[in-house]
Amino acid sequence: MAVFKSGLLVLTTPLAALAPRLAPILNSAARLVNHTLYVHLQPGMSLEGPAQPQSSPVQVTLEVLDFIAHLYAGANLHRQLDVRILLTNILPKSIYLQPTSVQNLSHPPEVVLTDFQTLDGSQYNPVKQQLERYATSCYSCSPQLSSVLLYPDYGTQEPPVESLNVPLHSAIRPVSPMPRSQKQSVRSYRHGAVGGTFDRLHNAHKVLLSVACVLAQKMLVVGVADQDLLKSKLLPELLQPYAERVERLSEFLVDIKPSLTFDVVPLLDPYGPAGSDPSLEFLVVSEETYRGGMAVNRFRLENGLEELALYQIQLLKDQNHKENEEDKISSSSLRHRILGNLLQAPYKRPELPSGLYVLGLTGISGSGKSSVAQRLKGLGAFVIDSDQLGHRAYAPGGPAYQPVVEAFGTDILHQDGNINRKILGSRVFGNKKQMKILTDIMWPIIAKLAREEMDTAMAEGKSVCVIDAAILLEAGWQNMVHEVWTVVIPETEAVRRIVERDGLSEAAAQSRLQNQMSGQQLVQQSHVVLSTLWEPHVTQRQVEKAWNLLQKRITKTQAQA
Repeated sequence: MAVFKSGLLVLTTPLAALAPRLAPILNSAARLVNHTLYVHLQPGMSLEGPAQPQSSPVQVTLEVLDFIAHLYAGANLHRQLDVRILLTNILPKSIYLQPTSVQNLSHPPEVVLTDFQTLDGSQYNPVKQQLERYATSCYSCSPQLSSVLLYPDYGTQEPPVESLNVPLHSAIRPVSPMPRSQKQSVRSYRHGAVGGTFDRLHNAHKVLLSVACVLAQKMLVVGVADQDLLKSKLLPELLQPYAERVERLSEFLVDIKPSLTFDVVPLLDPYGPAGSDPSLEFLVVSEETYRGGMAVNRFRLENGLEELALYQIQLLKDQNHKENEEDKISSSSLRHRILGNLLQAPYKRPELPSGLYVLGLTGISGSGKSSVAQRLKGLGAFVIDSDQLGHRAYAPGGPAYQPVVEAFGTDILHQDGNINRKILGSRVFGNKKQMKILTDIMWPIIAKLAREEMDTAMAEGKSVCVIDAAILLEAGWQNMVHEVWTVVIPETEAVRRIVERDGLSEAAAQSRLQNQMSGQQLVQQSHVVLSTLWEPHVTQRQVEKAWNLLQKRITKTQAQA
């Protein structure tokens, strides 16, 4: 059966009966659609009547919101799918569904799917034609729209009777311990707000945003964390740029509820617009940010503004989380999973020795770069230590000895004639002109020695060579590697390690880091990112993952040669 890039799933089963069947329905849909899956809720709709079915309003109740959360949680098992539940026909009781023109979607569906069951369980053509007409009357679809009736592919067996009576996981945390009715309607508002980092927009984000979109009828202010609010994030170097996060977020919001006006703004402090905008009526928060919502309300009261109605969204559990990952669906876990993966295409380096694949390994001081180099060596790589090449170049008779002495004078020498690197360092540190004189001498020499070491690696029969160099990018040595691998660590941890390792003060350690490229700058030019933040066995697993993926790339490159 064909696989489509985008699809529209029309769900017609009443929600209470649909929830226990949702997993096999999503499994079936995921076999047919591999990128974007839009979901349209129309419980109770029949596709077998003579008249073309029309979109009808679905009243917003706690059951509907809980089902939205349930569907997004189930969709997390299909990470390749970008699932988007469309909200145009999901309305408060007091609002009438106005006849509208066909809604444009960012990724026009190429196939329309449904859970609707025909009497004989066959791909009944009149039903499929009704389905296609219904889909195209509601949404912009591909001109060559296909249709598939998922039943009975998603299973003919009825779910256990007891599962039909189990309430869904609550999307909104109850404000009181009193029992609540699933059919309880949800209040609507004109203006509201929601905030977050929205890095690598995932299904928990989508629940938060969907609830906010359902509550708001006119405008939704969306704060997107930036600058100082990102510093405490895990692996901040791997956060998507602000503009990229906003672009994906905006596309999602306009797709699911185009009737709303969205004001997407940078969130630069803990309060954001929610703390000062008098027109806002509600704020959607997660379990983790509920305290922040309470703080926003205190801030508003202190400034003569009315409190916002707070809607606290329950966290979605990640059933597939691994060691060192959070047990909830989170961007932190997604960034963690990126470690070791290839982030951009390798450089083509025909001028390098044929049969030798060269990695440039870098990272800020204290990042654990050298320990990663040793792990790569243990896996079979030939490691070139640029610091050792520097020592060799500085030694009497070495290629850098005479040029450095001529440039900086004989008073940088020990009594035995060796260069005193501490004195030399004090001359150039903080003096850009003197530093440039030194690097103009040293960097080309170390690069030449590194190329000689590559020949040694070839002679030893090695296929992978690693240049371990803190100043790899500053020196421009990326022009002699196929890939740049960067080891990242939080600056606070780097300072702690430098103090412990080198006996420096915290101020001196911070000064050293400030004179280097930041982890963020290094990552922007990297092909693979690793981190030594966790226990050694976790680092080892990362390195082995990166190494195994590298071997596959090398094998593929050789096959194409």
